[in-house]
Amino acid sequence: MIKGERMKRMRSIITGTGSYIPENQVPNSQFFIHKFYQEDGQPFATPPEEIVEKFESITGIYSRRYANPEEQSSHLATKAAERAIEDAGCSKEEIDYIILAHNFGDVIKHTIQTDVLPSLASRVKHNLGIKNPHCIPYDILFGCPGWIEGMIQAHAFIRSGMANRCLVIGSEMLSRVLDPYDRDSMIFADGAGASIIEARETEEEIGILSHGSLSHTDEEAYYLHFGKSYFPGADDRVRYIKMEGRKIYEYALTNVPVAMKECLDASGCGIGDVNKVFIHQANEKLDMGIIKRFYRLFGQKEVPENIMPMSIHELGNSSVATVPTLLDMVRKGKMAEHQLQQGDLILMASVGAGMNINAITYRI
Repeated sequence: MIKGERMKRMRSIITGTGSYIPENQVPNSQFFIHKFYQEDGQPFATPPEEIVEKFESITGIYSRRYANPEEQSSHLATKAAERAIEDAGCSKEEIDYIILAHNFGDVIKHTIQTDVLPSLASRVKHNLGIKNPHCIPYDILFGCPGWIEGMIQAHAFIRSGMANRCLVIGSEMLSRVLDPYDRDSMIFADGAGASIIEARETEEEIGILSHGSLSHTDEEAYYLHFGKSYFPGADDRVRYIKMEGRKIYEYALTNVPVAMKECLDASGCGIGDVNKVFIHQANEKLDMGIIKRFYRLFGQKEVPENIMPMSIHELGNSSVATVPTLLDMVRKGKMAEHQLQQGDLILMASVGAGMNINAITYRI
């Protein structure tokens, strides 16, 4: 469903962003000593060093961040939220909704059980010390596009008059649900990103101009799922994140550019108006393929230089945290080659488990 918001006077504006990137840096070289197995439990004949080198050439990832043992996803979310609130210069007691996107809840180090009781959003409200009983916290499970979907929901609250200010967070700790014997595990990382989105009455065409979400749940539903370790003789009762990499790649490459185009078209803006595109940091090759196909849908064979910021090389894929973290880094000048100016048009898009896709067109 695509909704254009042109000519509306109550706008949904991002007034602050924040992110938390764990300090623990894990380079690819740490995987040289790993023993990787195939899905049938047979070891790869290829040496680990060669597997890692090929992985890096495809994904672009040469490092990722893992949280410290004492940290939980809700802790990362709280730190990102504190920074977003400070950046917005608002009172935490004036937040109407806390919407927290994640997939696995809190997972204590060396345990196998996820914890979502109470919800992570409730934990963040508690951690922030918010006393206002009218501040409503809730979690959203929507795969990697969870933060963008949370932004769409916050926008709906604002447009309906139900909220003036929302805190939207994406937080994930994938390092706790990885099968170390699965080479795909090298993709994933930990992190959190947050934003404050507020209502503003103005005649300017700013803020969220359009948005769209899609879901395909036929054969695509279980492209990402929980499954047993690839290690022979592993306990079948213990589950880890698994993915059908090739199928996800083909699905995203086919469907995400179309969804992005529909969203941009609904905004009334043209492809030449776009200044930056923030795509979920899934892997470099996939993201490059998506952006190329997106521009080709508008009859453009060449992608403009510096149109798509990327953080995956050093930070890996932190699921729901990638887009808000990337946006925060660019807004705060942490990526020298990328800047945002007043009046810039940006497109944010993501794809992930479900399979789900969404996009937002936003005017700075």
